[in-house]
Amino acid sequence: LSTSTEHPSMEIPAAGSAMRRLNDRVAAVRGWRRLALAAGLGVLAAGALPPLHLLVLLIPAFTGLVWLIGASPSRRSAFATGWWFGLGYFAAGIYWIAFALLTFPEKFGWMVPFAVLGLSALLALFPAVTALLSRPALGRGAGGILVFAAGWTALEWVRGWAFTGFPWNLIGTSWTISDSMIQFASLAGVYGLSLLGVSAAAMPATLGEGGGNGKSGLAALSPILTAFAVLAVVWSAGWLRLAGADDAVVAKVNLRLVQPNIDQRLKWVPDLRFGHVADQLEMSARTAGASPTHVIWAETAVPFYLANSPKLLEFIAKSAPPGGLMIVGSLRTTPRRQDPHLVWNSLHAVDSAARVVATYDKFHLVPFGEYMPFRNILKITKLTAGATGFSPGPGVKTLRLPGLPPVSPLICYEVIFPGKVADRSDRPGWLLNITNDGWYGRSSGPYQHFAAARLRAVEEGLPLVRVANTGISAVVDAYGRTRAYLGLGRAGILDSPLPVRLEEATPYARLGDWIVLTLLAATAGAGFLMSRGKTPGGAGGDEY
Repeated sequence: LSTSTEHPSMEIPAAGSAMRRLNDRVAAVRGWRRLALAAGLGVLAAGALPPLHLLVLLIPAFTGLVWLIGASPSRRSAFATGWWFGLGYFAAGIYWIAFALLTFPEKFGWMVPFAVLGLSALLALFPAVTALLSRPALGRGAGGILVFAAGWTALEWVRGWAFTGFPWNLIGTSWTISDSMIQFASLAGVYGLSLLGVSAAAMPATLGEGGGNGKSGLAALSPILTAFAVLAVVWSAGWLRLAGADDAVVAKVNLRLVQPNIDQRLKWVPDLRFGHVADQLEMSARTAGASPTHVIWAETAVPFYLANSPKLLEFIAKSAPPGGLMIVGSLRTTPRRQDPHLVWNSLHAVDSAARVVATYDKFHLVPFGEYMPFRNILKITKLTAGATGFSPGPGVKTLRLPGLPPVSPLICYEVIFPGKVADRSDRPGWLLNITNDGWYGRSSGPYQHFAAARLRAVEEGLPLVRVANTGISAVVDAYGRTRAYLGLGRAGILDSPLPVRLEEATPYARLGDWIVLTLLAATAGAGFLMSRGKTPGGAGGDEY
């Protein structure tokens, strides 16, 4: 670019120089202002998550973070920068935990700041380690950005299993705004989407490195253009995949999803519990469209020990469709006099003869919500009803139910764990997620939960049926497309056929995280090779 035809050799310094000046200003921030800036950038990044999906905010957030890390005068400073960014990101992303504690404020309200900020502080260690490890590479052009993106995604992957795992609000979930983009998850899972997002969002940081490490014009823009060209290719491939997608459904199956919208504060009130069941039975028996073959209720929709209550079983069985099932969430317990006394968070399939034909017990329990870790030290009760903590079930399993394809049941947040939702040795025909997001009110929590569930459908090539007490209930096909939907905070029924699974398992379903780890290793290796020998272009860069 030139200023005029009279002086064609004079370059306009606009983009590169402006970014360089901005980088210098960011690098000059010190003290508490630096930490506050890092936290603010983390909050900005959280705006890209569901339900806002403000993807453009990832660019200033990660570009600014890369500059801050690259300008860090020490390893300790880089670690602190990443930690404060993570604190802002997670506090803004999981604020809805406060809603759960305020369901019963007289018991748990005092825990709000400790739970939200405490959990965010622990989760912030993952971005902090990312910052520490990637610091030597930053300021060395596009290669440094690739190293950073691979490090960020690798720590997301670790967060998915370390300390029981909490893969919530992965950057990849922000792409659920686009059905075409999330098709990439069938190959590389949600972590592959995270790698794409962080790489593209942080790549503009190269313009602050002296106009792209001394380059100008298109040469300085080439890393950014390349990153966004990759996104365009991924979107185009996803669009083509959807263009050839099959909309077929399973023959002779019509599901009825019951969403009663019961206030969590009232759900376990002794005088109201039977009324909750009666209301759901009335909804199950409504005449609306095609008659259902199977009726599905949400997690703990029956606030009793159903398997131990023959009369209640008979009452519920009367609403079972002829030859079909009532599939309901309920607690399960050992006989009263058995020692030890155990309780499970379960799903039961009940036929018209009042027989429990199949049971599934939740195996991935929520710390503090369903059991108390360090119970001998922390003298507080769990958040859910009852004094006894839940016992874990044996693990993921495929159930065979009359009139239905084999199903992999998942209760509550079991659905957020990539690669852990289906038995690879006994591939099911669909995923069933029953949940109770009533704890989280009208917050972003249920939207984030639903977004994660949709990605499991794409990864596995399996349709997903989601039934929630207060919403969001939905039917999602094997491509992650929402085929039926009942929104948050509404009471009602949702009738829908069951989409078919993909005939062949997806690459991610077959190989799992080996694809992710290979992709991360290749990205990090390419980044190191590209940045090797380059002089750091930003303030505070280190030699290898």
